[in-house]
Amino acid sequence: MNKLELISALKTEAEISKAEAAKVIQLFFDSMADAMVKGERVEIRGLCSFYVKNYQSYMGRNPKTGDKVTIKEKKLPFFKAGKELKERVDY
Repeated sequence: MNKLELISALKTEAEISKAEAAKVIQLFFDSMADAMVKGERVEIRGLCSFYVKNYQSYMGRNPKTGDKVTIKEKKLPFFKAGKELKERVDY
């Protein structure tokens, strides 16, 4: 399911216009992204959680030349499925 299909499902289920459904979905995703930028964890009970993981800098190698390079520190978003979602998928 992609974003347009999600908008369509919300439109049908809530009996609202496509523009209103798109606005709700965009607000939802923007709020999640803003929280993660602040370093907050986003948890949707029974479904999943999203969080940001910090990585320290380290020495790596260029696979093409074999030269050592310094990989700078970074933050990456992670997704963790909730127990109920795992059970529904594995039925």
